[in-house]
Amino acid sequence: MRNVLAGLTLSTVMLAGCSRFHVKPQEHVYVSARQVYLHDRVAAVSNRVALVTNGEALEVLERGKRFVKVKTPKGEIGWLEDHSIIDDSTYAQFEDLAKKHANDPVVANGVLRDDLYMHVLPGRETQHFLLIPGNAKVQMLERGMVPKVQPGAPLPAVNAKTPSAYRPNSGSTTASSGKAVARNAGLETEQPAPPPMEDWWLVRDASGHTGWLLANRVDVDVPDEVGQYSEDQRMIAAYPLTTVIDDGSGREAKRGKKGKERETMISDSGDGASADGSAAPAAPKKMTEYVTVLAPPKNGLPYDFDQVRIFTWSLNHHRYETAYRMRGLRGYLPVTITHENVNGQDEPVFSFAIANGQDVKVDSETGVTHPVSERTISFRLEGNMVKRTGADMAPIILGHDSADAAKAKAPKKKRR
Repeated sequence: MRNVLAGLTLSTVMLAGCSRFHVKPQEHVYVSARQVYLHDRVAAVSNRVALVTNGEALEVLERGKRFVKVKTPKGEIGWLEDHSIIDDSTYAQFEDLAKKHANDPVVANGVLRDDLYMHVLPGRETQHFLLIPGNAKVQMLERGMVPKVQPGAPLPAVNAKTPSAYRPNSGSTTASSGKAVARNAGLETEQPAPPPMEDWWLVRDASGHTGWLLANRVDVDVPDEVGQYSEDQRMIAAYPLTTVIDDGSGREAKRGKKGKERETMISDSGDGASADGSAAPAAPKKMTEYVTVLAPPKNGLPYDFDQVRIFTWSLNHHRYETAYRMRGLRGYLPVTITHENVNGQDEPVFSFAIANGQDVKVDSETGVTHPVSERTISFRLEGNMVKRTGADMAPIILGHDSADAAKAKAPKKKRR
């Protein structure tokens, strides 16, 4: 019995001794503000002790009601307000977001108009962390849409089962004087009009950081040569298909042999001018041909784009021309570029998904939209000709938004 008691006593002493050496996990916070000063105390009058900047990790020493006492990597200690930081759990969400989308295909490249915070989810009131500087280039991964709300207002939930509730241009809901009239069992009831939507892009920066940015503050990086032909539509992306060499001979060949000789004959003086004093032919240029996808300048659309346009380079006119255009489809990113061998010639092929019906599914958190049933269609570019290819050769049903349809049906004014 004495041995048992002695053993229990020894065990108790050992456990007590071990508890003294138990190290509590150290808590860290991360600066989410652009920059903020640490103060020596929480008071109306205090002294600044250090300046910390966005993304910096700080060790937590003490927590107050609205303030946190922290220690910088340099050993500086001070207090700051908790709205200027995020905790370990939120930081982990950003890390998980980067890991989850590390291998996602890049659907477009963008340039920030000004400084923007990365958000963990779409929405102005969601948690933000890293500040991305203006003019920085980012890779755009996917588009989401959420209701636009004023700061401090509750965020309406996006219903994945009935996404048309947030789209005035779809379904049987109509808007009238700020009210939506819904017919249910033959009875008319007034309901609040759906809130306006805004688009967000999930992006990845040059350092691999991933987060959501407000779409209207990110400009899609497309070549100016084709971007100028957007015709008041949003150019979602431009993908290089192939290249051609323009040696300047196309226009001369069209004019005829005599004109060609007059344009290409160089004088013996070597001054770069032809015999008749005209300028020498331009040096050969390598020109890229593109497939572009466009959408109306609206937010909250249940598709990523509704128009495909192919730009090829004219060797006769030395300019971009439209080789193919399709409007009224319901297309979804990404657009993939592959190649196909045709009669020994390697030809570019572009493919994308379209909706096989009107039903879509919307992620309740991010607002990312996908068709319930989709098809993948492919096209091949042969010279200046675009041809269907791939396994799906069924007809493509083209349609328009109800607003466009109503505009088309509206009676035209008679000219006097």
